[in-house]
This record gives sequence, structure tokens and C-alpha cells, in this order.
Amino acid sequence: MSLALTYENIDTNPPVNFSSDTDTKGALEVLTWAYDMYKEEIVYACSFGIEGIVLIDLISKVKPDAKIVFLDTDVHFKETYELIEKVKKRYPDLRIEMKKPKLTLEEQAKEYGEELWLTKPNKCCEIRKVIPLHEVLTNPTAWISGLRREQSETRKHTQYLNKDNKFKSIKVCPLIHWTWKDVWRYAHKNSLDYNILHDQGYPSIGCKTCTQPAINMDDLRSGRWSGKGKTECGLHLQ
Repeated sequence: MSLALTYENIDTNPPVNFSSDTDTKGALEVLTWAYDMYKEEIVYACSFGIEGIVLIDLISKVKPDAKIVFLDTDVHFKETYELIEKVKKRYPDLRIEMKKPKLTLEEQAKEYGEELWLTKPNKCCEIRKVIPLHEVLTNPTAWISGLRREQSETRKHTQYLNKDNKFKSIKVCPLIHWTWKDVWRYAHKNSLDYNILHDQGYPSIGCKTCTQPAINMDDLRSGRWSGKGKTECGLHLQ
């Protein structure tokens, strides 16, 4: 394809078709295409959950010096920060950026009240995750996400390549056909480091203020924002 797939032309320049009938269910092929197409104009926004760890390993095979961004809300689990340090040592060429929000926790409390995540969780996510990712995606044409169709109702129609209306970019999702078992099988086969909270009943790990062990293991995100009527931080809602 001679013309790069962008947010502006995705409707007239349809996405490439990838086969899920490969060893990585299309993931490695999608990543190879994406980095060849966008080069330095693509970034991986990683939460460092187990899907993220798998994606980092796959990305390292395609672009060892890829740019990885972690939205550092300042309220993540210490185990998450410890894992990031292990990843930095394992993949020394990766460019891992710890992206913080403009407001510190103290400034946020002064402006919006203490523990905003309890009173207005959507506003807290907007300040500490959505706005920072907007800033990250000011220049890149595309970004990579570890969404899987199996994760939730809101994600079951995700494609390899998606028109992202929120961030006006192309969202690349290489793992859409992977199951929870596929993810763990790959991690164990390749002896990957992972967040030890996964072994303590946390299949989905976000901020410590809004993450509990899963209530229902058939719903891997049931421990996120429990009792708040909320299932997404806002990064993947159009």
C-alpha cells in the first residue's frame, strides 16, 4: 500500500487484511506491518499488565528500540513500578517514557477535592490518563493497544486496525484474537517477567485506588472500579 493508513483516510483507504491463522494469531504480522508503515510515528501505550508484557516481547522482535509510554498516574501499585524496572533491564534498548499528568495528586485534591477517584472516577481518569495520552498522541499517527475481544463486551468488536475518534489516530490492536490462556501460555513459554499481583487474583491491574481482585473470573475486569458502574478508564471509549 503506497499511501499510509491514517485517521483522515481510513474510510477511503481500507485497512489491510491480516490472517489470524498464524503462530501469534496475526499479532507479529500486524506489528511488523505497523512499524514498517509508521516507523517513528507509532507508540505503544502500555499498562504493564500481562497482555502488555506479551506485546512488549513481540514488539522487541520487530523494533528493539520502540517507544513505550506508561501513563504514570502516581497511584499505581508498587508491584507495577517494580515490574517496569525489570522490563527496562530485560529490554535495554526500549525507550520507556513515564508520562505523568500535569496535576500532582496534591494539586488535584486542592482543585477537585480529596480522593477524586471515589467521588468522580471518570474525572480522575480524564485528568490522570486520558489527557496525558492526548498529549502523547499529538504527533504520532498511530498507537498500539493490548485490547483483546475476549476481555469485555465493550471490546468484542475491536479490529486489528481501528479508527480512533477520541485521539484522531489509528489504534493498532495485535492481540484481538488471543485468549487469556494464549497470553499466559506465551508468557510462560518465554519466561517473561510479570506483575505478581496476577497470582493474587488480579487479572486486570490499574491504579491501586480503583483495582481489586476480580469478583468473577469469567469477567476479567470485574475488579476494576467495583461498585462505580464503570468498566473503562476512557482511553478506549469513542
